[in-house]
Amino acid sequence: MCLAVPGEIISIEGDALSRTGRVRFGAIVKDSSLAFLPEAAIGDYVLVHAGIAISKVNELEAQKTLSYLEEIGELET
Repeated sequence: MCLAVPGEIISIEGDALSRTGRVRFGAIVKDSSLAFLPEAAIGDYVLVHAGIAISKVNELEAQKTLSYLEEIGELET
């Protein structure tokens, strides 16, 4: 089974295929490729799988998932 985790884009660098963003997953911040989502902007929530943002998601749904992950201790640094 594959798992994608929602996170909020907090910064963006580069363009086209080298476009990356810093994505916040609760207390954790990681670099993720945004090459598949040229329309993604700072403040958007995206699903990230294996370091690649694969789709934009609704903020409310992302927050619910992040809350569940925090409850089970998966978002600790």
